[in-house]
Amino acid sequence: MAATTMTAMGSFYDEKLASSQLSSYRTNGPIASTRALIETLVAEGVAGATLLDIGGGVGAIQHELLDAGASHATSVDASSAYLEASREEGRRRGHNGRVTYLHGDFVDLADSVPPAEIVTLDRVINVYPDWERLAGLAAARATRLFGLVYPRDTRLVGVVVGAMNVVLRLKRAAVRASIPSGDVLRQIAHQNGLELQALRDVGPAWRVVVYGRPSGEVGH
Repeated sequence: MAATTMTAMGSFYDEKLASSQLSSYRTNGPIASTRALIETLVAEGVAGATLLDIGGGVGAIQHELLDAGASHATSVDASSAYLEASREEGRRRGHNGRVTYLHGDFVDLADSVPPAEIVTLDRVINVYPDWERLAGLAAARATRLFGLVYPRDTRLVGVVVGAMNVVLRLKRAAVRASIPSGDVLRQIAHQNGLELQALRDVGPAWRVVVYGRPSGEVGH
């Protein structure tokens, strides 16, 4: 499943899409939901922290947190086009040497990826088939904060997601969208020693959630 997922993600999130999103990021900054996640993490404290950004796209979270004082980021992405876009932006910002890039499906790579103080999944689990496994492996790598952005579970969002999947099927795209369960994510977080720190809805579609470890506890 993971190899198939990586192929699907890599082909869907191609150079054209990466180039378009990088241009938009440079012009307008992070989109609203990503900006909300960044602001929440910065409020929790990122100075000197390490970051593991899974499916980070053009690297908005990586670059913003490095600018805010994080020490190092690891970017894991199934799309080589997105990794190259993030590298390009990193070179432009002088972040060379502060980001490690790993190409592949995080579910396959998880055992070899070191833990980080901050782990992020920004609009990733809603397009990953086995999102519960992905979220669990990601949460296990977070030694302090675990941040996610995913669709809100509302009737309107359900209609939109259903329409998107019809379009994706017609285009014969391998990627499908879903609405992950907030209750299941909370259980996954708790199983990994994480407690809710912040929850914020952005517009009608997106939910930003940050989990953290109780003071004094250290993740595995």
